[in-house]
Amino acid sequence: MKLLREQHMLTSKALVFDIKRFAVHDGYGIRTTVFFKGCPLRCKWCQNPEGLSKKKQLLYFENSCIHCRRCEQKAYDGQMTYSHRPYFQPDYEGDFDNLIKACPAGAIRYDSEEYDVETLLNKIKQDEVFFKHGGGVTFSGGEPFMQGQFLIDILKRCKAEGLHTAIETSLYTSLEWIEKSLPYLDLIYADLKVFDEKVHEDYTGYSSQLVKNHIQYILESQYKDKVIIRTPLIPSMTATDDNITSISKFLVNIDPEVKYELLNYNPLASSKYALVDLEYGVNKQYKMFTEAQMQHFYDVVYQTGLKNLIIE
Repeated sequence: MKLLREQHMLTSKALVFDIKRFAVHDGYGIRTTVFFKGCPLRCKWCQNPEGLSKKKQLLYFENSCIHCRRCEQKAYDGQMTYSHRPYFQPDYEGDFDNLIKACPAGAIRYDSEEYDVETLLNKIKQDEVFFKHGGGVTFSGGEPFMQGQFLIDILKRCKAEGLHTAIETSLYTSLEWIEKSLPYLDLIYADLKVFDEKVHEDYTGYSSQLVKNHIQYILESQYKDKVIIRTPLIPSMTATDDNITSISKFLVNIDPEVKYELLNYNPLASSKYALVDLEYGVNKQYKMFTEAQMQHFYDVVYQTGLKNLIIE
């Protein structure tokens, strides 16, 4: 029994890379959105590249750096190299507290913080006064199901406190975690980015079949009214007539009343990639779609017979 309790305590901690207060685009009303670290997919357009790795890592804020090289002076063997700026070694075994303390300008920071269930719940409840008119808490990422046991534990605590709960998920996870979470979720935003399995693999690293299986499972369950399926519109990638038609027909065949939303392209995420030494996979010349272009995509959906298209 002692071993089981210790194991549960270990899994009931999570890495959170951001907590956004007063959010109005992550569900109904005013919400607090909690962003979990770790994602199994590698979408070329990822909006939160700092949430991809499941490990706690360092971020480097170039605009804050005064190039004093104090980090280099205080670094342990194998922690980092310096060439015009510090480069941290992701395979280093150990923490980077010494580098953070050494930086006088605050240019070196961790990308996340560890929370246990009660600490995170108390953080969420600080905003409870703003939830009175339909708001609540949304769990996002990364992929929240990457820290599945913690997610279930915090969802149970939130529901015990009477909080409205939502999730933003790729559904690229095990069916077990989905089944365990459904009774404690009031709203489920599930992405279906690309219908074609090979194209989905090209853009995200994995086939879309598992995602489609899980979407069908939820839409055929008693929880179907909680679900909103979303497709992020990425120029030349997901934002094609063929892709939107295929997704819409797939959804209509399951349930013509399913709620579906098209998310306009957001180019602002590209600026985050320098923080984590990753390359943005979308042409930086692309811009958000105009109202006329969005209307075209809406018309494509309507032609398939899908009735509940959400338009903001």
